[in-house]
Amino acid sequence: MKKLKKAIPILVLSLALGLWLAGCAGKGAPEKTNCDASITWEVVDEAKLTQFDCALGKHEGYPSLIFTVGLENPTDKPLRYRLIIFLDDMDKANGHLVPRTGKPPVIEPGKGQTVKIPFMGTDKFSKKILVVVRTIEL
Repeated sequence: MKKLKKAIPILVLSLALGLWLAGCAGKGAPEKTNCDASITWEVVDEAKLTQFDCALGKHEGYPSLIFTVGLENPTDKPLRYRLIIFLDDMDKANGHLVPRTGKPPVIEPGKGQTVKIPFMGTDKFSKKILVVVRTIEL
């Protein structure tokens, strides 16, 4: 009985932590997306996604799944970001530094930038996507 009494608080804390993490899965999602997929968003508070679109097309002559991502800096300091898209059901990933170039390479406060991320050789839509946005130290 003593072991059970000791285990109950641990079980309650574990359940609360699991529910809290599940609630964060949708954090950072843009208002609209045209991708018909199950998307998990891992976006830092220092970033705001303004656009997330996917389309099939050609990139450098290859059939490609192309993502168009709009990223905005809602903070009061200039930042640079690393954006990574994982196609979990296809075992593929691709990323982009946002912005890629500049002196210094940052997005100013209140400004945004749109980038295209192609998955070359991919001729169908993914059904399970993970989007990760992190800040980069300069």
